[in-house]
Amino acid sequence: MPRKPNSPANLDLFDAPQTSGAISPDLPSIDNLEQMYDIYNAQYFGGRLPRVKITFSKRMLAAGCYFPQRLEIRISEKYHAIFPDEVYDTLKHEMIHVIHLKHNAEFKKMAKRIGASVRANEHPDLRRPPKYLYVCPHCHIEYPRTKRLRLASCGRCSKRGYDKRFKLILKKNLKQMETK
Repeated sequence: MPRKPNSPANLDLFDAPQTSGAISPDLPSIDNLEQMYDIYNAQYFGGRLPRVKITFSKRMLAAGCYFPQRLEIRISEKYHAIFPDEVYDTLKHEMIHVIHLKHNAEFKKMAKRIGASVRANEHPDLRRPPKYLYVCPHCHIEYPRTKRLRLASCGRCSKRGYDKRFKLILKKNLKQMETK
């Protein structure tokens, strides 16, 4: 029996249309980003940067990331769907990481010189939900965290660094609760 052309069962999820490497029509194509990489390389870096692979990530929540072992700059589709005007700023930021891996003084000096941001914007849709809930044994303040803590004490009760009297106690493992 033939399916109706507009029925959901007729959608072929494995042959989704390609969008030139970008999920949003507001985002540039990979080819365009590679061209801008070459322009920025010549303009700001004297052509010294090596050729890198530029890709989009559907999973990443940060604006972008540079992988030195792969010579790859990855641009977040989720972040730039919210902040589409920042794609080229992110590209410049990640290009600086080719020379300076950390956000040290040299990185910040170069970012200022070429007009690149040091930090990306925040947005509630770009936060991971907490996996763990810790509590202070003294004041009972709760601390939701995405990563497991090893040695941490209550910020309100501990006056100078870590204090074992106020060591945070794991109250709930929210990650395990989700799977049940």
